[in-house]
Amino acid sequence: MQLTRYTDFGIRILMYLAVQPERENLFRIAEVTSVFDLSSNHVAKIVHQLGRLGYLQTIRGKSGGFKLAKTARELNLGQLVRDLEHSLAPIDCESPYCRFTPVCKLRGVLAQAVAAYLAVLDQYTLADIVTNKDDLLASLPDLSISVLQLD
Repeated sequence: MQLTRYTDFGIRILMYLAVQPERENLFRIAEVTSVFDLSSNHVAKIVHQLGRLGYLQTIRGKSGGFKLAKTARELNLGQLVRDLEHSLAPIDCESPYCRFTPVCKLRGVLAQAVAAYLAVLDQYTLADIVTNKDDLLASLPDLSISVLQLD
């Protein structure tokens, strides 16, 4: 199973915030856009949904931005994937319609595979995937100059 880019970027954004828990300033869309080389429109959509789902606290206005709404330990990866993925079905038997659909056993096998995939993700939190915080931070571009321009 492959995650959509939307979910992938949603997880990356949360990881970026999670490796900086002591940060006092709010994060901004322009910063995330710069770090991951993404369109600001795409990041805004993801941040908006993460806020609606309760993963982020968003503050509007001139000095607004966003931050994690909960600790990284409270954010379960399996639930995050369920919340962000539009569909977890690995195949679409209806478009185009498959003649095997009424008698096919593949759909059941794939449903088991998806359940196993999610069961593994359910065992991990955002905190578990950022335990190498120093390495993750070292892999980021130096934003000291561009972040100053964003404020």
